[in-house]
Amino acid sequence: MPRIPLEDNFNDVIGKAQRGLKLTDAALAAAAGLTPASLAALQAGTWDEPAARTLAPHLRLGADALAVLGRKGWYPEPAVFRGGFAMFNTPYEDITVNAYLIWDEKTRQAAAFDTGATCAEMLELIQSEKLRVESIFLTHTHEDHIADLARLVDATRAPVYVSERESQPGARPFKDGATFHLGGLTIKTLPTWGHSPGGTTYLITGLTRPVAIVGDALFASSMGGSRDAYAEQYRNNVEKILTLPKDTVLACGHGPLTTVGQEKLHNPFFTR
Repeated sequence: MPRIPLEDNFNDVIGKAQRGLKLTDAALAAAAGLTPASLAALQAGTWDEPAARTLAPHLRLGADALAVLGRKGWYPEPAVFRGGFAMFNTPYEDITVNAYLIWDEKTRQAAAFDTGATCAEMLELIQSEKLRVESIFLTHTHEDHIADLARLVDATRAPVYVSERESQPGARPFKDGATFHLGGLTIKTLPTWGHSPGGTTYLITGLTRPVAIVGDALFASSMGGSRDAYAEQYRNNVEKILTLPKDTVLACGHGPLTTVGQEKLHNPFFTR
């Protein structure tokens, strides 16, 4: 798979923080001591490190991490698995979206997480690896993540699961903290809502390293946007995701794989 770009640039991070904190341009520029033109240039994607560093604390962002992002100075180290895990990155309109498949190598039992724009490549792998999909789990129900759900259900006949905080026709709801088992693997649900009402992280143990499939809760060097539940989303990320062991792989809804340890060092939202 070719290298997947980071989901967000520095100005996307600035915009998400500003919208989440409900700060007007005038209020933000005044608080940071920037001219409206300087703020507008940053928002438009023109990198100005002194201005960005001045702005960062007023958006509750880590200035050093934001500066590295602005200079395009970091990309997560690749996560290596010895089997039982696959990532699918598919184009959806002007973005790409991720879906995942995990399986127990002894029993060949598998679980899918979202579908992305198309599940074609996932279905090919299921067939070539002779896997039996037992469950389909949804991180949330935004269209880009479940665009090919009907096809995946038809092909696998597997039940679909989603948080009871969110609804999806035909899906089985589960309560916060529900745990599932798949052969020798354990799948624990962590409520990381905020970007969407029922956003869920699935913590998987039993593979060669722990994996948290986080959906749009968090991205490499960023996180999903939220206008109405920004504080709750931030708290969920800090309490449910960033408290996991640092070598836990974070399988995000967009962008590359990362780890808890790398995000604690490089994500502007969490390094302040």
